[in-house]
Amino acid sequence: MKTLSTLEPLTTRLLEIQRINSAASLLSWDQETYMPTGGGEARAEQIAVLQGIAHQKLVSPDVQSLLSQWVDPATGLAADTTGDTWDEPSRSLLREIWRDFSRAKKLPSEFVVKLSRECSLAQQVWAEAREHNTFSMFLPNLRIVLDLKREEAQYLGYHDSPYNALLDVYEPGATIAGLQPVFATLKARLVPLLRRITESRVQIDDSILHHSYDHARQLEFGRLVLTAMGYDFGRGRLDLSAHPFTTSFHPTDVRVTTRVHEHELQSCLFSCIHEGGHGLYDQGLDQRYFGTPLGDSVSLGIHESQSRLWENCVGRSRPFWRFFYPMLRQTFHDQLHGVEIEQFYATINRVIPSLIRVEADELTYNLHIMLRFEIEQDLIEGKTQPDDLPVIWNRKMEDYLGIVPPTDTEGVLQDVHWSCGSFGYFPTYTLGNLYSVQFFEQATLEMPHLEDEIAAGQLMGLRRWLEQKIHRWGRMFTPAHLAERVTGSGLSPEPFLKYVERKYGELYQL
Repeated sequence: MKTLSTLEPLTTRLLEIQRINSAASLLSWDQETYMPTGGGEARAEQIAVLQGIAHQKLVSPDVQSLLSQWVDPATGLAADTTGDTWDEPSRSLLREIWRDFSRAKKLPSEFVVKLSRECSLAQQVWAEAREHNTFSMFLPNLRIVLDLKREEAQYLGYHDSPYNALLDVYEPGATIAGLQPVFATLKARLVPLLRRITESRVQIDDSILHHSYDHARQLEFGRLVLTAMGYDFGRGRLDLSAHPFTTSFHPTDVRVTTRVHEHELQSCLFSCIHEGGHGLYDQGLDQRYFGTPLGDSVSLGIHESQSRLWENCVGRSRPFWRFFYPMLRQTFHDQLHGVEIEQFYATINRVIPSLIRVEADELTYNLHIMLRFEIEQDLIEGKTQPDDLPVIWNRKMEDYLGIVPPTDTEGVLQDVHWSCGSFGYFPTYTLGNLYSVQFFEQATLEMPHLEDEIAAGQLMGLRRWLEQKIHRWGRMFTPAHLAERVTGSGLSPEPFLKYVERKYGELYQL
């Protein structure tokens, strides 16, 4: 039987490519955290050159020649007819290398360099436009990025819609046809549930979250929770950025960011927990496979499931706050004096249509994703023009959530994704919500004392379970296969819907 050692000449070249990509990621991380504003154009060129080199190396004749020894470069099917078999890691590795190679081969290197440069520039203009609440400032860059993403879809090829080509980049196998029934099921149950909640006689006052909360103490508490979750600060760090994110250069160097608002206690706290979930995944990847697809996360939907599991299933639960609330109240004694844990629990789980996606409650969050999914699909297919985005965005916000953003900063400019060219990314957030509940319910079945452990502040048991079941496998299995292995069933919206109906039915006495 053939093993990974047979593929060493190929994996050695992939490792070199990964190190180049890691260097580019480090420059991107710095761009979002510490780079002076004047460095934007030079940084865009630096990142573009590195990503161009990495692309050229991946599609080089050397890599193609090595890969061709074992698979047909045109189909990905085994080229070896001797009857020798591969072990499972090797089969998975060849499958995923071919997937990466075949996709990269379709994209000209000069196009990759241009796309990288334009996205880096657009990201910087987006940040400025967001700060100044001026969509027109961002519009020229958005037009360029959108045209390039349409061009990318043509290079990649697709069935039914060019948007499917972009979806597949982030969630292998995902299509519009597969996602629309899931979103339809969610909408059919969530919209009536939201209506019942808004009509409920139970009214939750969240004013305690909007007192003045010291910046440094918020960060200190965020670090405390991250440490309890098992996030290793010897292999990571916490910094500030306009939009919280996680970047991994290697399992020994995984960095998270948050943002702090003096009068929004939830913002820093839950973005720390959310990004910590991402960070744990990346720190939990098997270092032996670094540089190969087996050392990378399987999909953004699975990745998002980890952040949402920690943020919602754990971080917004009663057991979690039985342990952490006394510490929080001690940290902010004046602001939370006299506020009992049940009041705090209700407050952080208050359901109210909100303007900002990343600060939405777990029930309305998917409605934010649905409108983005619809908008960017129409953008890529040419049914919507970028000039019309503010009007379309506001109309859909009113249709889905009953509110209209008073500014573009709180509306169409709130997310960084389109400036980065990440069209097709947003649906993975909803997939992550669905997977998160399925995974957490399975963890509870296999760990009968999990709730008690969480209530005692012992989060490492869950962290180890997730690492063994999900993190360490990288891309060994497809997203659907991994979910089947972990939970015994494929993706379904039903567990999530039952979870929110049960939780919010009790909270709002429905």
